[in-house]
Amino acid sequence: MKVKIGIIGGSGLDDPQILQDVKQLETNTPYGNPSSPLAVGQINGKDVVIIARHGKKHQLSPAQVNNRGNIYALKQQGVTHIIGTTACGSLKGEIGRGDLVIIDQFIDFTRLRKNTFYESFENGIEHVVMAKPFDEKLRISLLETACELGVKVHDKGTVITIEGPRFSTKAESNMFRMWGADVINMSTAPEVILANEVKIPYATVAMSTDYDCWKDDEEPVLWQEILEVFNKNADNVKNLLINVVSKIN
Repeated sequence: MKVKIGIIGGSGLDDPQILQDVKQLETNTPYGNPSSPLAVGQINGKDVVIIARHGKKHQLSPAQVNNRGNIYALKQQGVTHIIGTTACGSLKGEIGRGDLVIIDQFIDFTRLRKNTFYESFENGIEHVVMAKPFDEKLRISLLETACELGVKVHDKGTVITIEGPRFSTKAESNMFRMWGADVINMSTAPEVILANEVKIPYATVAMSTDYDCWKDDEEPVLWQEILEVFNKNADNVKNLLINVVSKIN
């Protein structure tokens, strides 16, 4: 089976310039249009398809993202593996700004999103196993490549996905820490759930940009501050994607 890698790029991590021979492809799915036209091309001879999760102009709020359309569009293109990228807030002191985290578990704290392709059991009962939602081979490839590149990376972590677009209250942030979450974002769920439902191996790399609002010795984070940290470290994620693609088989 020929490998074709899908990349779902979070804020600023959807740069089609990492592709060679890139073409834009408009597509539709039974679940509506994906968030953006597909950028189709190659990295080091491997076929790659990129979707901008929040749209080309970051016009989609987290709750507006058509996760089902995004995952199904990649399935239609014959994608064999999916890598998600995301910015996140750190809920642990040891996960610093700019650090990468290769997520291994998630907590879904969203409320409004379509989180399954199986809305009916008319064609049979489906309860997808989700004990280990992130593909271990992909995770190891991302981790080893990050280490080779000399990037500070954490080999595992639990992400809690909140609905957004607002940030957490301090009470929520501390509750999530008590639950065992390591980082927080607004995008991993239900993306990872849907990838598992269509049986496409999925992994994600998260970049820590802030400490949410749990730290008493810091002011609550502002979006402008997140962007500043993000812009300083985005090239680390792009280099990781470029280098990991050739290892996926």
